[in-house]
Amino acid sequence: MNPKRILVVGAGHVGLYAALRLSKKLSSREAEVIVVDPQPHMTYQPFLPEASGGNISPRHSVVPLRRELRRCTVVSGAVTRIEHDRKTATVQPIIGPPREIAYDHVVVAPGSVSRTLPIPGLHEHGIGFKTIGEAIYLRNHVLEQLDVAAATTDPEVRRRALTFVFVGGGYAGIEALAEMEDMARHALKYYPELKVSDMRWVLVEATQRVLPEVDRDMGAYTVQQLLKRDMDIRLDTRLESCVDGVVTLSDGDSFSSDTIVWTAGVKPAPMLDATDFPRDERRRVTCRPTLQVVDGDRVVEGAWSAGDCAAVPDLTKPPGNFCSPSAQHAVRQAQRMADNIVAVVRGGQPVDYKHKHAGSVASLGLYKGVAQVYGVKMTGWPAWFMHRTYHMSRIPSFNRKVRVVVDWTLAFFLKREVVALGQLHDPREEFAEASYPGSKA
Repeated sequence: MNPKRILVVGAGHVGLYAALRLSKKLSSREAEVIVVDPQPHMTYQPFLPEASGGNISPRHSVVPLRRELRRCTVVSGAVTRIEHDRKTATVQPIIGPPREIAYDHVVVAPGSVSRTLPIPGLHEHGIGFKTIGEAIYLRNHVLEQLDVAAATTDPEVRRRALTFVFVGGGYAGIEALAEMEDMARHALKYYPELKVSDMRWVLVEATQRVLPEVDRDMGAYTVQQLLKRDMDIRLDTRLESCVDGVVTLSDGDSFSSDTIVWTAGVKPAPMLDATDFPRDERRRVTCRPTLQVVDGDRVVEGAWSAGDCAAVPDLTKPPGNFCSPSAQHAVRQAQRMADNIVAVVRGGQPVDYKHKHAGSVASLGLYKGVAQVYGVKMTGWPAWFMHRTYHMSRIPSFNRKVRVVVDWTLAFFLKREVVALGQLHDPREEFAEASYPGSKA
């Protein structure tokens, strides 16, 4: 029997967990697993706020693919086209000409990207919070703004530097806002020129509540906690413009800011536009509860999908509901999908994915949090501890679990690092200036 070739497109939560499980359950005689992703690592996104806030090392929030997927073939590149009728994917490696990879089964899991709107100035001044690069950039940027404010004698420059705007009140926005404010408040101990009251932290949310994944009372509690920290919470408000860093809101307010962070939702990866898979009105790949791609009532043989880019029916809710784009669903879907592929390869039948959402946990900064798990609601230190415990258990590999726990343990005894390493974002600038033709020796 010739081994089946299973192509995994994307190495996020779905891709990594599915490939890992497939490589463990299928022998080399049964299948070859190929994983394609532009990045050499999987980013554990729930740890982005922790990495940005300096609570853990950035390297410990990512999982190296080649270390974890030793029984898989890892291709560093981007899938630019999938022709499922031919069962062929076109891959653009990091360097060199494109290549075609034929497959028997394909796992379509490119994940999602930030969902933006055509707001004037957003492209030029907005900062995302979806990747480890964006998280570390935001950390360095916020700390640099403190340096700018401390060095200037111009009150307008200081006011603009110390105004931080976050757009989007979901989990990503709330955690990023809370962790960054917590870090900056701690850093001000070393800035005698500045006071905590000099900083202005603004949350802009288009709906009338934050954290839609939990009950309203928990969202209200979160708002109250942020207000106690003197944050400016704008609910039922939209960002209208940020041209030249001048933030204009739908409530008529306008002010200047050099920090505009966009966390207002996600959309399926644009890579799906170069495939022939069926999509729904939100551009997600349509799936059965078995995680098989489906075109109307017809199963697309050999095609599977899950995670943020897939419309997977939620069998725990009335018909018409789909699983939310969360890491909780993505990890479990990946495991069920891998088991279903194993069953099909061995001549069996796939099983439906069914998981009742357990709840959500969120950090609001060091020792502060909010949680709603299986109907049990917690706030403050217990919620923060549950948040850390849950995500430590979820991050792949024993190596990363140990490193994260060590980071947290050291943080109990050592002060948080508050140095900005802005040169990381343009490391050649100084050398380029020194080596410029005509420069003095």
